Amino acid sequence: MVRLVAFLAIFGSMAAFELWSPRLERAEMAGAMKTRRWFTNLSMVVVSSILLRIVFPAAAVGAALWAQANGWGLFNRVDVPPIATGIMAFVILDFAVWLEHVASHKIPILWRIHRTHHADTGFDLTTGLRFHPLEIVLSMVWKAGIVVALGAPVAAVLVFEIVLNGMSMFNHSNARLPLGFDRVLRRFVVTPDMHRVHHSTIHRETDSNYGFNLPIWDRLFRTYRDQPEKGHDGMDIGLTQWRDAAPSRLGWALMLPFRRPPGQ
Repeated sequence: MVRLVAFLAIFGSMAAFELWSPRLERAEMAGAMKTRRWFTNLSMVVVSSILLRIVFPAAAVGAALWAQANGWGLFNRVDVPPIATGIMAFVILDFAVWLEHVASHKIPILWRIHRTHHADTGFDLTTGLRFHPLEIVLSMVWKAGIVVALGAPVAAVLVFEIVLNGMSMFNHSNARLPLGFDRVLRRFVVTPDMHRVHHSTIHRETDSNYGFNLPIWDRLFRTYRDQPEKGHDGMDIGLTQWRDAAPSRLGWALMLPFRRPPGQ
């Protein structure tokens, strides 16, 4: 219930921000095309949520509760102040998600699933929710494993999950931030202009800016890229293999992991 309320509040706020101050004005992000994209992207959230409830009902917070009850994990075996364990758990989980994201681009079978996210030819807050149900389940298994190994505090895991979801909507949003403010803010969190580069059709740009929350990992591992080559207004978003309206269809998006790119 806490996550649902937070999700609805963040989604509503970011949707209003996009309408008030859009960063890009494009056909695929307006009118009927936007409606089809939003229907598909939000439907995937529903499908993923249902599948996750069936396959992994406990999720990351449940894994933290289980580890706490059974004394599993590093932080349940060492004497560290609760605030310190909470902060360390948050940072380690953020790195784990960054690492998972890199792996989803580097390992072919994971990329087949993750490319559903990148196939979106638009870029707005619903893109931050467009993940294939298989990826959501695999991601939750990975996070739950990290949570149990750490013995991460329940509150820290809950906060992390809310922040991760909210930041995904924020840094995928089609919201215009003052350039000077963006320049300062991206030193602390991943901004929309920073993450939009990652959704470029140019591979060397896609292979950068993997972070969702903290930008430190991309800077530390030299995967940070400041701006797209063509500029934000001129860059092409999505995948070069699919430039038509197909990615905006729900059935097509769900079947993409099992589909071969054109010409193969």
